[in-house]
Amino acid sequence: MTTAQIISIVIFVVVMALIVSEKIHRTTAALCGAVALILFGILDFDTSVEHIDFNTLGVLVGMMLFVGVVKGSGIFEYLAIKSAKLVRGNPWLIMLVFSIITALLSALLDNVTTILLIGPVTYTVCKLLLDINPIPFFITEILASNIGGTATLIGDPPNIMIGSAANLSFFDFIIYDAPCVLLIMAAVLAIFYFMYGRKLGVSDDKREAVMHLVEADAIHDRSLFHKSVIMIVVVAAAFVTHGFFHIEPSVIALAAAGIMLVISGADMEKTIREVEWTTIGFFAGLFVVVGGMAETGVIQMMAEGMMELTGGDLLLTLIILVWASAIISSILDNIPLVATLIPIITTMGASGVDVAPLWWAISLGACLGGCGTLIGASANVVMASISERHGYPLSFMEYTKVGFPIMIVCTAIACVYLIVRFVVLV
Repeated sequence: MTTAQIISIVIFVVVMALIVSEKIHRTTAALCGAVALILFGILDFDTSVEHIDFNTLGVLVGMMLFVGVVKGSGIFEYLAIKSAKLVRGNPWLIMLVFSIITALLSALLDNVTTILLIGPVTYTVCKLLLDINPIPFFITEILASNIGGTATLIGDPPNIMIGSAANLSFFDFIIYDAPCVLLIMAAVLAIFYFMYGRKLGVSDDKREAVMHLVEADAIHDRSLFHKSVIMIVVVAAAFVTHGFFHIEPSVIALAAAGIMLVISGADMEKTIREVEWTTIGFFAGLFVVVGGMAETGVIQMMAEGMMELTGGDLLLTLIILVWASAIISSILDNIPLVATLIPIITTMGASGVDVAPLWWAISLGACLGGCGTLIGASANVVMASISERHGYPLSFMEYTKVGFPIMIVCTAIACVYLIVRFVVLV
């Protein structure tokens, strides 16, 4: 192992330790790690910038601005009251419905966009209407978002990368990934019930008060409300079809924000403050820290070592790939991991190995791994920021003690599914 590899690993471990310990803010830890890589000469400035995924940052900034404008119409309060009344103020049914909606939206849009839309509605229902702690709802929605996003080509960035490399269509993911996701989602909803369903409760007075609310009264600006509804539908359609038109998601998000700012007449200075700049800084720093591991060959070394363990055996390769992808993706960004695995699997395919099942192994493993920790996926960090902004800090350990065991369950189901589908039934 080279000196550069050792330094990049040490910096990564220190950054992760600081994030887990919460001695300093996660953004400070990530940015300090990025600066350390440059100061030690592991990365130069230009190379470090190349490792920042500006498409992800563009989606974040664009959708934060978009949500900042549309929330002024009262649409989130409207949806909160409407949904709470539909289930007669039952908090478990609200959790169930919101989890299913989050999973479905994440399959059609992307995790981050879904969380930015569902988060404010969840807070309004929990705190303003029912006066209960929203953190269990936020945690279940993070998990539902990661699971739902696994089902389709556009739901999670690794799937887009895998689809491009393996020439897989939107419907291939529906055929191979979606059935597994349905099984996992059913199991996780059952777990949610045993964890939260029997503990959640509100007084009859509060439930009665919710039923007497008039959702139409929550609309602050009817003109902006109607514009917001139209734009949300347009944005959703654009995210679903962006692959066909070769438009980056960040372009859609930033364009949507720009259009809403123009047609709403919103104050730009006020709206710009809606952007969670600490979240943007965290991702920029984390991309560089992980980039140091990629640039020095550490991730490549990990991936090749993983492959050497299998000796070409399909069953063993499937098992190792799905578990290793999940566990590594829970602490590393899954994009560089998948970017490293793709050429290795492509090379195996060129040598005559049937690699078709392996694409689904890394798709399920890398996407489901995001459930494991608070830094496992972009959506997790965004929801933590939403929670913190509303006065409910979601700590690394508070999330991980729920997320990691559920990630293990999800990965176990995915592993059994892959073995049955590609080994037992062939």
